[in-house]
Amino acid sequence: KKRTDSSSLGFGAELKSSKKDETNVFRKVIPQDLVKYGIVPELVGRLPIITVLDELDENALVRILKEPKNALVKQYQRLFELDNIELEITDGALVEIAKKALQQKTGARGLRAIVEGILMDVMFEVPSETDVSKIIVTEDTVLNNTAPIVEKGRKTAVKKSSV
Repeated sequence: KKRTDSSSLGFGAELKSSKKDETNVFRKVIPQDLVKYGIVPELVGRLPIITVLDELDENALVRILKEPKNALVKQYQRLFELDNIELEITDGALVEIAKKALQQKTGARGLRAIVEGILMDVMFEVPSETDVSKIIVTEDTVLNNTAPIVEKGRKTAVKKSSV
């Protein structure tokens, strides 16, 4: 920031805002800045590319929850599917989960912990019940730490053994 800052003094000087370019300041880093910061020059010389990552926003976190092939929502749906239970997480709940991750500053890695916390009790209690057909996680579930909605009404299927 010191290297790229073009400040001036006097009556004609521009006023600086305190957080004007803080997100973009790292985009202007050059190897000499890293050496000046204290990284060993031999190591800096071995870095072929210096890149900057931006923070994920709410929309990106929601997309991470549901779009990839191995998305968290799909993983949990599959886990419940093994017990013939449908899992539904509403769009409002996904947005609130993303907001919670942003608030905790955990990013995409924190999403699993949040979803796990929401579904923990249900994951261990519901499979032993024979009449549960669907579990619904709503916005209220995420915001108020209430239990997910458990719909009952499934007929039990008798498995035939192959003896």
